Amino acid sequence: MQKPFRSLLYIPGSKERALEKATTLPADGIIIDLEDAVAADEKANAREMVANTLTNRDYGRRSLMVRINGFDSDWAMDDLARICDVTPDAILLPKVNTASDIQRLAGFLDQQDKCADTQIWAMMESPMGILNAREIAAASPRLRGMVLGTNDLEKDLGARPRTDRMPMMTSLSICLLAARAHGLYCVDGVYNKFQDGETLRLMCEQGRDMGMDGKSLIHPAQIDIANEVFAPSEDDIALAYRQMAAFDEAEAKGLGIAVLDGNIVENLHVETARGVLAKAKEIGLI
Repeated sequence: MQKPFRSLLYIPGSKERALEKATTLPADGIIIDLEDAVAADEKANAREMVANTLTNRDYGRRSLMVRINGFDSDWAMDDLARICDVTPDAILLPKVNTASDIQRLAGFLDQQDKCADTQIWAMMESPMGILNAREIAAASPRLRGMVLGTNDLEKDLGARPRTDRMPMMTSLSICLLAARAHGLYCVDGVYNKFQDGETLRLMCEQGRDMGMDGKSLIHPAQIDIANEVFAPSEDDIALAYRQMAAFDEAEAKGLGIAVLDGNIVENLHVETARGVLAKAKEIGLI
């Protein structure tokens, strides 16, 4: 059964209080950030704080990944050497432009005994990365998912921020297609106005309807909305049960399809229904 990633919350690796608070938050996953959220003169201190946090704090069932600094920086290798000692669930690699970026990280992890089970997630945040998404998605068996970096994409594209995110649609769709083609998670980018719950909900609904697994977040106030939108609703769960029952009844009559509420129900709908119920069970809704 796949883990839910409805909400992935960024936590600055230099903020001890935030790292402690994250142990109590209802996010499905935590991204402990050593990159953008940490000033240059705090990188070394943050690295040690994160290592100590992963060693001494219990985050329960939350997925834990650490966003290291990119390979184009002076800090990436020091980040990896220290963080691999404390075996996070995953390393989130920023500024992934080509498959070779993922392969470089995978090669490093393959040489670390403690990182035998450490996965890789890719930040998809540049035009080059999006254009190479297909190759990136196939780069390594360690790769587990992709996270959209829509702020950087918006900047590099010269796009203007819009509630409907029309300028982002091509990039989001290409990344999602690449992820699904290779069985990866795909998590939508952040929304910066953390006090604007109404627009956040609209963006979560848009990402959900596209097929995204969840939303990356910058503030704890955004968690509940993301968790609600990306979880199966009561109606979704009820429909899944009814679709499966209708198809079972049709099969018992020797039929290959069923009709429910005027809609055809085939094997593919049953597979989707099973996925809905599995996700609901994992979240604790059934």
